Amino acid sequence: MKFFSNPSYRIVCIPGEGIGPEVVEAALKVLQQVAKLEGFTLQVDYGWLGNTALEQFGSYFPQATIELCDGSDGILFGAVTQGGLLELRKHYDFFCNLRPIRIVDSLLHKSSLRPEKVKGLDILVIRELVSGIYFGPSGRFEDEQGAYGYHTMLYYDEEIRRIARQALRKAQQRRGRLTVAHKENALPHLPWTRIVQAEAINFPGVIVEPMLVDNLAMQMVLNPQRFDVILASNLFGDILSDIGGALVGSLGLLGSASLNADGFGLYEPIHGTAPDIAGLGIANPLGTLGACVLMLQQWGEAGAAQRILVAQDKVLAKGYRTADLSPQGSEILVNTEEIIDLLLAEICSEKYSESGVLYESYK
Repeated sequence: MKFFSNPSYRIVCIPGEGIGPEVVEAALKVLQQVAKLEGFTLQVDYGWLGNTALEQFGSYFPQATIELCDGSDGILFGAVTQGGLLELRKHYDFFCNLRPIRIVDSLLHKSSLRPEKVKGLDILVIRELVSGIYFGPSGRFEDEQGAYGYHTMLYYDEEIRRIARQALRKAQQRRGRLTVAHKENALPHLPWTRIVQAEAINFPGVIVEPMLVDNLAMQMVLNPQRFDVILASNLFGDILSDIGGALVGSLGLLGSASLNADGFGLYEPIHGTAPDIAGLGIANPLGTLGACVLMLQQWGEAGAAQRILVAQDKVLAKGYRTADLSPQGSEILVNTEEIIDLLLAEICSEKYSESGVLYESYK
């Protein structure tokens, strides 16, 4: 007789600064509960990055954090103001950044566009994350004309090829359309279009549509439903994916996954530190939960991921809103802790209680 043990995962949580610690701890409560319901165990270690790391270790990205992350199954990250994050991405070669933009039916009226423009919206932005202008040669100098600075958008062809293959594979698994953001009329030595089209030969059925990035930004506002997968460089992807926040109602709803070639990942919301609301207990944890969903999917824990998505849709459909979603009328304003409790109650409702695990209060 063969016996199978339950899966076990170890993650490193890096809460960071601003609202980072609040949303990470909130999301962990949900993650731990779905782990119990789905029969896998989750070990959580804590690491440091950014200013908190600098204060404790004298480095934005300390060796202690590297040692914790090595051999883990994923990194759950909050936010930092500066220092450490680019180094973390580069160290683990997290070149493939996935940023889903999915509308929730009950939030159609929260979009900056009319509901009919965003109904059913489901876009995946794939951003190259460890090269380009954020990592190219840069500096400040002075000549006879005065002081000046520069940043270089440098890409090796192979760096474009490998992210192109990831984007083409995702498009093949989805609706078969890949839009490539570029600016080749002004940046002709970065041939994203030619390289992606050459790779597309190995992905039959995928339609590749090159689009100038300025036009692409406009089309995301005029007709976002036309898009399936969008592939972009580091800078362009950073800007384009933030448009998604306006499309779905708030940046606080959006999570991301950053993966290397081995499938090891960094999972984080895209909203940043939001210092104006830090410590008030009103931050929206759904972006961080969205990142957790991507982590669970990467592990193959589809059931756990689906529990979170279904619970989120139900809670939002009942009218509960965090402050960033500007509740009005019959909508109900809730804080970070309250929306997590609502999610936990839905996750552990009768429909999902076959395992016999009871809801635990985390207050």
